[in-house]
Amino acid sequence: MTDVNLTLVLTSAGLIGCGVYLLLERSLSRVLVGLLMMGNGVSLAFLVAGGPGGAAPITVEGVDEPMSDPLPQAMVLTAIVIMLATTSFVLAMAYRSWQLTGHDDVQDDVEDAMIRRMAATDATSEAFSAASDDPDEVEESSDFAEGELVDGRGDEPGGGQDLGADVAAEHEREETRP
Repeated sequence: MTDVNLTLVLTSAGLIGCGVYLLLERSLSRVLVGLLMMGNGVSLAFLVAGGPGGAAPITVEGVDEPMSDPLPQAMVLTAIVIMLATTSFVLAMAYRSWQLTGHDDVQDDVEDAMIRRMAATDATSEAFSAASDDPDEVEESSDFAEGELVDGRGDEPGGGQDLGADVAAEHEREETRP
């Protein structure tokens, strides 16, 4: 059994842990730093798992030195290329978000807000209640009842229209644009 460098294992675990913590933030710049930290931690873990260094895997015959495993090194090189592409994508998204809104925070979805309100009021969606009442009856409907689309102030999102009409109107506006 080979000895593993505990410092590298702890460094890898720390990088992965900090990266996961930063991935859970709402700011895209922190998500970017979290992705980089997590990618470096995983790369370091691959190299540690590859075992101790040794001679080059391509050698002349008759040499009895222990060779290093080339597979973890190839995987780390692949991970570096993938992290470069992911970093450029998240950086472009953060820059575009900064241009449009003046900040790089990820906004809530309309569906997330409805689910949060339903959870706060302990409401059950139509799909769940229909599935639990009669399994033979199949009805195509929204996951939310009309009353569930009303926000906490008593008015519906979108100025009194239902959410489906808002989405359909936005879709029609996008199709008519030149």
